[in-house]
Amino acid sequence: ANQKRQCSKWWVAFEKEIAINIVPSSKHRMSELKEPITLDEQAPEPRLCSVPDGGASLRRRVPCRVKSNDSADGGRNFVAGQSIREGECIRIGCGEDSKCVKLTCIAAGSSMERHRLLKANSDLENVDAADDGNDNVEWTTMKLLRALLAEAIGTFIIVIFGVGTVCTVVSTGAQKGLWQVAVVWGFGVTIAILCTGEASGAHLNPAVSLAFLLVRPGTSGSTFTPRWSSGLYRCLMYMLAQTIGAIIGGAINLGIFGSAIRAFERAKGIDRGGPGSELSAMMFGEYFPNPGFAGEDGPLSKSDVTPFSAFCIEAWGTLVLCFVIFLVTHPKNKILGKDSRPMVPYFIGFTVAGLISLYAPLTQAGWNPARDFGPRVVAAFAGWGEIAIPGPRGGFWVYILGPLVGGPIGAALAEAFIFISL
Repeated sequence: ANQKRQCSKWWVAFEKEIAINIVPSSKHRMSELKEPITLDEQAPEPRLCSVPDGGASLRRRVPCRVKSNDSADGGRNFVAGQSIREGECIRIGCGEDSKCVKLTCIAAGSSMERHRLLKANSDLENVDAADDGNDNVEWTTMKLLRALLAEAIGTFIIVIFGVGTVCTVVSTGAQKGLWQVAVVWGFGVTIAILCTGEASGAHLNPAVSLAFLLVRPGTSGSTFTPRWSSGLYRCLMYMLAQTIGAIIGGAINLGIFGSAIRAFERAKGIDRGGPGSELSAMMFGEYFPNPGFAGEDGPLSKSDVTPFSAFCIEAWGTLVLCFVIFLVTHPKNKILGKDSRPMVPYFIGFTVAGLISLYAPLTQAGWNPARDFGPRVVAAFAGWGEIAIPGPRGGFWVYILGPLVGGPIGAALAEAFIFISL
């Protein structure tokens, strides 16, 4: 394992150098070759290469070891201080095991091919290449598809647990009290993060994806890159995947709770799609004020929560959520320690539960455009029509723009706090 880590670090340094310092064969000469060190030589400590200036040589001090002088696979050995020509294949190795060897080809005129790695052993994975117009070699099409699938699944889980518990409490009255609903929401978020975090970073929320794009692109563990065009593309794809997952989750909730919802509407005399049917539509989309706390069933009236005030509440709640997310996931925040890092999803879930218990009576506490819009689309096609979109006062935009504004602000404040305090 130690040898694998050493080789991976060394390979990262090499890849960054050759990606930045490719020497065209028509303009530059090969620099003088240095004698390679073969694996048969047992040195007490790995020798470090002194690297001359110029050419495509390695500028970092890295272990100067190669597999052998003969290249059976068609590539020559790379030696520190040696220039690389475009269109050439070279072989790299490190450590005392021939498995720790890779072959890479530097194709002329193609930055995509320049980053295409041919592995000599499948044990070496997750090696980063330099950002040379194609960002990171890890971000292959397959990896992006896995990340998008993870985002869709994670948002689906949130809707199944979170929106599902709203369906349960409204249609059957099973949960007693707002805190029971909030706790299920929080655990749903935690489970979704634990299931998908490794594959995609577990944004599961367009506001969180936008916050990462604007505030923390290209850092260790980040999903996006500093390049605005490719980072924006991935962010939009994440948002689309999250919305699709939410739509599927909303459709499944409708299928499971359909009969209970019809019984609830029959008992309350609700005409689906007509005035007042937001009392059942709230099991999918969100409304302000919360229909369960307004009118005959509560102390609030529609005039108590205006569209602008609802927008501010949604922006504020998402600001707090992203502030916590960016603080607890920042590498400089050592309060949790390495052993307690697995608790991060639970703290994020606890934050969601706390915010719901505070603000759900006012706006139903969305904080997530995909969570609101996806099930709302299902409700629109299931008979609620304009009650679902655009809503009684055309207020569905509150649950989209509010989080998208508040999320990046909270993330920026968290990053500023870390920069100043740590």
